[in-house]
Amino acid sequence: MLVLDTDIPEVKLIKPKSHGDSRGFFLETFQKERYKEMGIDHNFIQDNHSRSKKNTLRGLHYQSKNTQGKLVRVSRGSVYDVAVDIRKGSPTYKKWVAYVLNDENHHQLFIPPGFAHGFCVLSDYADFEYKCTDLYSPNYEVGLQWSDPELDIDWPISNPLVSEKDKANPLLKNLDDKLLPIFIKEVDGGKY
Repeated sequence: MLVLDTDIPEVKLIKPKSHGDSRGFFLETFQKERYKEMGIDHNFIQDNHSRSKKNTLRGLHYQSKNTQGKLVRVSRGSVYDVAVDIRKGSPTYKKWVAYVLNDENHHQLFIPPGFAHGFCVLSDYADFEYKCTDLYSPNYEVGLQWSDPELDIDWPISNPLVSEKDKANPLLKNLDDKLLPIFIKEVDGGKY
């Protein structure tokens, strides 16, 4: 397994080792101690699975309380996956990273708590699976407009299929500041 830093240090691209032959393949999608050794030391307590058709765009979502870190992957199809740093005070505030995750490269993306997340489907269908560090809390769910010009995300589709709920998401500049997570800096084992 290979864990790569991204342009946002806390977001990690993971390339699991796949063992394949003419019958198919096998890969380990999660093993707590191995991920801990690679710096991903979180207690995942909920797994989710969604299926979406081509050009579907889901996001950008996060929770204002009970923030969720996510370990995401695609078991069927292909998606363009995006993580946006929306933590107030972060040196990478409003920056985003994106990667193609699919059933051929088997890549995973670790998105820590405090980030907004979204993806769009590039294949006919995609099965998107992810582990979460906290339970889904609908009372604290917040969305941001996927096409926010201030974020300027380079989505690879022009006319996405977006839910009515996501269409109503506000721009970041119109979001109540109290709904944004706060960046906490860790120095020598302490949090500041």
